[in-house]
Amino acid sequence: MQSASEQSEAAERPAPPEHVYPDHWEADVVLRDGGTARIRPITADDADRLVSFYEQVSDESKYYRFFAPYPRLSAKDVHRFTHHDFVDRVGLAATVGGEFIATVRYDRIDDRGMPASAPADEAEVAFLVQDAHQGRGVASALLEHIAAVARERDIRRFAAEVLPANNKMIKVFTDAGYTQKRSFEDGSVRLHLDLEPTDRSLAVQRAREQRAEARSVQRLLTPRSVAVVGAGRAPGGVGRTVLRNLIEAGFTGRVYAVNAALGDGAAELDGVPAHSSIGAIGEPVDLAIVAVPAERVPEAVADCGEHGVRGLVVLSAGYAESGPAGRDRQRELVRQARSYGMRIIGPNAFGIINTADDVRLNASLAPQMPAAGRIGLFAQSGAIGIALLAGLHRHGAGLSSFISAGNRADVSGNDFLQHWYDDPGTDVVLLYLESIGNPRKFTRLARRTAAVKPVVVVKGARHSGSAPPGHRVPVTRIPHATVSALLRQAGVIRVDTITELVDAGLLLAAQPLPAGPRVAILGNSESLGLLTYDACLTEGLRPLRPLDLTTAAVPADFRDALAAALADETADAVVVTAIPWVGENGATEFGDGEVLAAALREAVASAPAPTKPVVVVHVEMGGLAEALAVATSTRPTPAGRGGPPTGTRPATRPTDQTVTPGTPATAVTPGTDGTRGTAVTPDMDGASRAVVTSDTQATPSADVTADTTAPPAVPTTIPSYPAAERAVRALAEAVRYGQWRRQAAEPGRVPEYEDIDEAGAAALIERTLGDRAGDGADVRGVTLGAAEAGELLARYGIAVLPTLPAPTPDDAVAAAARLGYPVALKTTAPHLRHRPDLGGVRLDLASEGQLRTAYAELTEVLGKPEELLPVVQAMVPRGVDTVVRSAIDPAVGAVLSFGLSGAASELLGDTAHRLVPATDRDVAELVRSLRTAPLLFGWRGSAPVDTPALEELLLRVSRLVDDHPEVVAVSLEPVVVAPRGLSVLGATVRLAPPPPRTDLGPRSLPSY
Repeated sequence: MQSASEQSEAAERPAPPEHVYPDHWEADVVLRDGGTARIRPITADDADRLVSFYEQVSDESKYYRFFAPYPRLSAKDVHRFTHHDFVDRVGLAATVGGEFIATVRYDRIDDRGMPASAPADEAEVAFLVQDAHQGRGVASALLEHIAAVARERDIRRFAAEVLPANNKMIKVFTDAGYTQKRSFEDGSVRLHLDLEPTDRSLAVQRAREQRAEARSVQRLLTPRSVAVVGAGRAPGGVGRTVLRNLIEAGFTGRVYAVNAALGDGAAELDGVPAHSSIGAIGEPVDLAIVAVPAERVPEAVADCGEHGVRGLVVLSAGYAESGPAGRDRQRELVRQARSYGMRIIGPNAFGIINTADDVRLNASLAPQMPAAGRIGLFAQSGAIGIALLAGLHRHGAGLSSFISAGNRADVSGNDFLQHWYDDPGTDVVLLYLESIGNPRKFTRLARRTAAVKPVVVVKGARHSGSAPPGHRVPVTRIPHATVSALLRQAGVIRVDTITELVDAGLLLAAQPLPAGPRVAILGNSESLGLLTYDACLTEGLRPLRPLDLTTAAVPADFRDALAAALADETADAVVVTAIPWVGENGATEFGDGEVLAAALREAVASAPAPTKPVVVVHVEMGGLAEALAVATSTRPTPAGRGGPPTGTRPATRPTDQTVTPGTPATAVTPGTDGTRGTAVTPDMDGASRAVVTSDTQATPSADVTADTTAPPAVPTTIPSYPAAERAVRALAEAVRYGQWRRQAAEPGRVPEYEDIDEAGAAALIERTLGDRAGDGADVRGVTLGAAEAGELLARYGIAVLPTLPAPTPDDAVAAAARLGYPVALKTTAPHLRHRPDLGGVRLDLASEGQLRTAYAELTEVLGKPEELLPVVQAMVPRGVDTVVRSAIDPAVGAVLSFGLSGAASELLGDTAHRLVPATDRDVAELVRSLRTAPLLFGWRGSAPVDTPALEELLLRVSRLVDDHPEVVAVSLEPVVVAPRGLSVLGATVRLAPPPPRTDLGPRSLPSY
């Protein structure tokens, strides 16, 4: 794409001036195939790299770039393409292993297409991608980054000239999502792109990000070959343990052992080929498990990178968790791996597992391969990961994949959310997080994933005030409760303990989502039923009256009662409670758990459709929990990923009857209906657990189908819990999530208000920040005066009640005369502000005499006028005093908060939060989510307040903060909400230069 500007540049443009190297333009990106590349500015030191790169480009690609045969670059060309001023002329390169794989450059031009400088705001752009790397999305990533650079340099449009046959490059431009014009001139296609981001360009960018990051995780989870680097020659040790786990899990690909102490000759370890290095293997290796001391890791990484390894799992410790020196070592590890296009899990990782039958990868320290299932599990802690694996195994739950990321220096929970979002093998996502590296991105990804499958999160290190050792994260200033509220807004099921994480995961993986909060309770213990009833009320559910089957009930009674409850249209879920029953001889029957489980499964199987979740609460019922964990009944899988929130039963992988290595099988227990029943196997902690042994009549094989259009039949399980509180808490989380899913299907909107003056507000903000900067003020933050704050808020239709200072009694009288009686007199001293309980406010002063008396009382009791800073305001209609705030947190972004004034919000913490921009649905939920919300809706006979006016105020504040990131804090206090209308009595606004928005820039991995 040689242009007029390039042809005339050498003659017309002087040598570029020296500018500081813009190192903030450097970035690591994930490409379409899951590999990585580094994007950085091209400098004069890159001459040899450029020449080498160009020599590897085909003649056809060169022709497309220069519109003519161009076999080699002249010295003049090399100089021009490596010398830039980083303002009017910029070149970026994508590199792998330090070598160029693609380049892009822009040259600022005037309206005649000739070289120009600012204020010209158009530039000509040209790409060249090495043929071996075409189709990897390199050009699309470069376009995002060069466009961001251009906007930073006040360039608003790109022009590009492309030959008609160069379809790939035309597609790069047309698919980018920018507003564009296209024309055909002199045998070439002329494209003009407006670089202002659009909703479509942002959507395109995020879709590409999702595909690339999901693919990078898929490459780690589905390798065709694995090498364990650091497998010791003697049994034991981390490397040898992982090697044994890989083999015993039945990994379907090739496995190699690597030990530098081995000679060049052929050797074996645990029956697999062993070599001294990756290079000595002589075959492609997709994944390397690194288990060598930290000081030897760089050598191992270089060996892997130079021989085409795609990803690393670094089990080695001694990195950021060990102190500053380890933190530096960790940064260098990430830089080194990314320079070769590799992604890293770890360091200090526990490993990864993929239970898919065509992979069976156990590249971890877990001694036993989990059963295959539909749960995706991510844990930052290896110890917690072990506990979660054991808990899920104990309840018969299977996993699709497991990752324990350690220090998560590169691959994080965000990457796995990208993968699990559209992974057909995962129906439920469980996350144990100790830190969130990019909270804005996590919230965005969690919201999207939660729209199709549950995301359950437990967060450790909630109250430590700092990130765990080894985790590099932004520090948030907002309380833990606020973070939890924002996660719930995004659809995340937020729990407090790993026990609750397992409890919720079991229910969500095995049962449909409830259609509502109505819960039927049945069982053979009145007391246990009442405990369950109370637990439901505590969790905000609507329990029906418990059905007591009495202690004389037998399994058939449970079956009939459960079938009736499932058919009852007044119930959305069923809790079955069970205690051991007394036999004919008076002895307690502890061994009938399996029989009861069969009866309950029979009732569920007889239901016309799986639309209601069933959970069981049991006390000392031998064998019941294990038998219920067995999937023996079948149910068609709902069509479509995720399915509707009501009546959805997550699909389950067909259970294969192969005995897992190291798991002995035992006797088969007969089923009550004449089927083969179930086999009981020892659990990892010694308890018994049942596995599927259904015959072909119960579970049809893949080639036996009555209707080729019907989805396959899959097993179902019934989760059981040893305490009513645990079962109900898990059920309540499912109810709330189901409600969120239904609402997410019809999201709210951000209303438009015709009286908002966005341009006027922007001009006022720019002028204010500029004036304060000129006065030498701290431009990191400026608190506006009352008049300035009122003017800015008025641009968004927010009227603040006038406040007049009253330094003397005469000034107070004059102010009252101006405002009109009755008036309020109040102090504004910081220690008395918004504290009417301390006596700093006098209301309904209807005359001059009352005002002077009140003034005298205030100054006599509380202090001198110069200390109290008294003011006068007109009285407003009585109502409920509330507080509206918004602030920008460095970790989560802009947050809108609402509460009632006084002790409710300040002492009890009864404040609700939503992310900005808030929708009409968000603010409606915000107002109603307070524990003190009944005060707004006519509590104890009081008049309900004007909630529509309150919701409109919240939306206007949200719009102000969202439209103008310079508005870093707004506080409206008090806002008196009356039965008709509201009044804003006080306002504080703080401005600062806008903080960087990492979630809106071009795609990039976290920098190190």
